[in-house]
Amino acid sequence: MKSFPLCVLSLSLLLLQISAQQISDVWLITWDRKSLFTSIGTGKFPVNFTDPGSAGDADIVADDGTVYQSILGFGRSLTDSSAITLSNLQSANSDRYWTLLKTLFDTTDGANAAGLDDTPGDTSFNRFSVDRTPSQVPAVLKDILSINPQIKIHILPWSPPAWMKDSVTMDGGSLEANLTTAYSAYLLNAVKSYFKEGFTVYAVSIQNEPENNDKTYPSATMTAVVQARIGKSLRTLLDQNNFNNVKIIGNEHNWSDAAGFPISLIQSAPDAFDGVAFHCYQGAVADQDEFSSKFPSKEIYMTECSGTIGSDWWGDIKWYMDNLWIGALEHGAMAALMWNLALDDKGQPMLPESDSCDGGCRGIVTVSGGDYTLDQEFYSMAQASKAILPVNAGGPFGRRIDVAVKGASNSALRVGAYATGGVKGTDRTRYALVVMNWNDNSSQGSFNPTPVKATIEFRGKQAKYTFPVGVTTLWWFAPSN
Repeated sequence: MKSFPLCVLSLSLLLLQISAQQISDVWLITWDRKSLFTSIGTGKFPVNFTDPGSAGDADIVADDGTVYQSILGFGRSLTDSSAITLSNLQSANSDRYWTLLKTLFDTTDGANAAGLDDTPGDTSFNRFSVDRTPSQVPAVLKDILSINPQIKIHILPWSPPAWMKDSVTMDGGSLEANLTTAYSAYLLNAVKSYFKEGFTVYAVSIQNEPENNDKTYPSATMTAVVQARIGKSLRTLLDQNNFNNVKIIGNEHNWSDAAGFPISLIQSAPDAFDGVAFHCYQGAVADQDEFSSKFPSKEIYMTECSGTIGSDWWGDIKWYMDNLWIGALEHGAMAALMWNLALDDKGQPMLPESDSCDGGCRGIVTVSGGDYTLDQEFYSMAQASKAILPVNAGGPFGRRIDVAVKGASNSALRVGAYATGGVKGTDRTRYALVVMNWNDNSSQGSFNPTPVKATIEFRGKQAKYTFPVGVTTLWWFAPSN
């Protein structure tokens, strides 16, 4: 009998909290660039969740009763080219350099490592040195860490040293069969060297695009069997050297072979690899399901995709949201990354003989002299990042939750939904939607951007919002489920 009034009181408080939910922040980019990652709040009239009424033209149903993977964040690669470009910006205009880093680095980042011991036959790696990396890479990385020490560093070689390969060059060829153990030691030394320099390595991959044999830039072919052998050896070496927490990520190639190489790899070395990574250049994002259906407990990362100079701004935004920032996560990815962090307006610097980047690769940022421009890769990524960032410093990142879009205009919206806990001093969780309205009628041969009147359903309550053509990220807080 005594517990009954307490139950009524608890229920009343819960109902009060739910009824008081309101969308508290809105961020927006629009197709015409009139809004570029702009915080518009909710205006003079807050958007409240109230008792349900009639559904909108699109009805977004967010269900935090179904929770999927944690999202580590979004990032980009600090290649040699990007580090040199950023260093040049710092020399030309230090204030703009630091402003840029502060704008960018509230998400994950990846750094490439290659060519750290070019002494033929040095299988003991006595002459191994991270100093062979261009000096700008560690310098810029240290600056990034000074802004956000939570970034996760994933190192990825594009080729073993030339002396380890049958081609005796870093451009194309394959690892010599008798040097798989030596190459594992090489990768261990890379991890050790980064830690010695003060960089905590989150993950290491074995080989970039192991099915790609390009003789114009560093590359190497490597079968799944060979990569598995290296992974097993490297896992042992990492554990023996107290790097148990460093993950090993396999594959690092296109979606198109998701049912081939990565599955064979994990079948051959299930205990060595924490997961696999994909690139975006061939196949479809849904191909990731070919892998996850076989190995649901293994992690998936989307680690490379590049913009091209001269491409359509809004067309790129639509593709990135559909395939990377919403799509890759829908298909199991824990993180999604673009390639170069920064390049100049000609896609430079790059190796002069390289046949990569037809038309010129574009970075997240284009640097020109002492200034920079944030590109569509940044703006689309920023909208997605806003939904999953920690509520408090040092807190957890968001987790993907279930979402469905119903109604006559359901195909006009692409939606991802996320829940982020850790609201300090409370039991509340931040909920977020990333909503792309791509209802521009361009597929019909015309261009007529049309806003969508939508309703948002959550825990039996409903909010109404009209989404302009573009990408909208919005938040609300509710008691943790």
